[in-house]
Amino acid sequence: MAANLNETPGAERLHIGIFGRTNSGKSAFVNAFTGQRISIVSDVEGTTTDPVYKAMEVQPLGPCVLIDTAGFGDVTELGGARMEKTRLAAEKTELAILLFEAGQQEIGEELRWFRYFREKNTPVLPVVNKADLAEDAALSERIRKETGKEALTVSAADGRGMAAVKEALVRLLPEDYGTYFITGDLAREGDLVLLVMPQDIQAPKGRLILPQVQTLRELLDKKCTVMSMTTDRLVPALAVLKEPPKLIITDSQVFGEVCAHKPAESMLTSFSVLFAAYKGDLPYYVEGAKQMERLGPESKVLIAECCAHAPLAEDIGREKLPRMLRKRYGEELSVEVVSGTDFPQQLGGYDLIIQCGACMFNRTYVLSRIARAKEQQVPMTNYGVAIAHLTGILEQVSMP
Repeated sequence: MAANLNETPGAERLHIGIFGRTNSGKSAFVNAFTGQRISIVSDVEGTTTDPVYKAMEVQPLGPCVLIDTAGFGDVTELGGARMEKTRLAAEKTELAILLFEAGQQEIGEELRWFRYFREKNTPVLPVVNKADLAEDAALSERIRKETGKEALTVSAADGRGMAAVKEALVRLLPEDYGTYFITGDLAREGDLVLLVMPQDIQAPKGRLILPQVQTLRELLDKKCTVMSMTTDRLVPALAVLKEPPKLIITDSQVFGEVCAHKPAESMLTSFSVLFAAYKGDLPYYVEGAKQMERLGPESKVLIAECCAHAPLAEDIGREKLPRMLRKRYGEELSVEVVSGTDFPQQLGGYDLIIQCGACMFNRTYVLSRIARAKEQQVPMTNYGVAIAHLTGILEQVSMP
């Protein structure tokens, strides 16, 4: 999903997934729900082969990502691969719409997906489509008995019921949705905050990386006073201040250097640590970092980058972290790197997982990765927490 600087980043949008069997009218539903022709509509089963992600404003929900998924029951040669994509979309879904078709007899697969979302604590809205062709009170009653939820009746063909769907989705939103702060309670109105942002080869020319942009914007919204500098300007900046800053936020790669110069009164954290709390489970990451001391030359570490990018020289995930790990725990230590959504289902062969800050993914998807690691009893941490531990300053890092 391409975005310009005036758009809400995709990871910060409410992800609404539409799930149902093939030819149940999911694509037509998405088009009617949005009032736009987003998905291709056809009577041919399996027309939607891969999930279609569309970022847009949906009132009264605000910035959203609509996910039109491949249907259940695809018996084609590629059906299994398509369902794997649907499963991945489900891991990113924050509100699920489970679409039934009027006149449908077998609903076992839909009920299995309903239970999946319920186990993940993902709100689900059952919807019976194609009401323009047939009213189906019996199906609605069966859904109510099996799920304990009232199904809404809609027609994607004439738009009937779409306003009710939007109202129901608003009611399903968790009360605390959208209330998380990147900086948590570390910064308040009037605080002076220093952002130490080395502009090395990894930084995009003419721009700041997304965590820096989002953190800066939040601090401005909080009415903080913000100073930004590269690492080499930290000491001169501190020298001109009448009082020490309340908080210093730095890139994890220069944690040690910044820690050596920070005033005793100032709190210190990193963008990656902040995003560990904002997108994941910070206490779990801290415990995972402490488990690093169990590593040895025979250990195997998985480094999980969230954004698929062309690695450059001194890439933190592919170069710097592996070098730090091998220096500490043995040159023979094995490091495997995955990127994007290529996160293994089976994690049993790893002794540790190190996740990036995950600025490109929503919190729901990151928590699904954490849940998988916990279930398979594999320690997990993130870049910033891991580097703080490796440089011996984890106890000095302020956690939101």
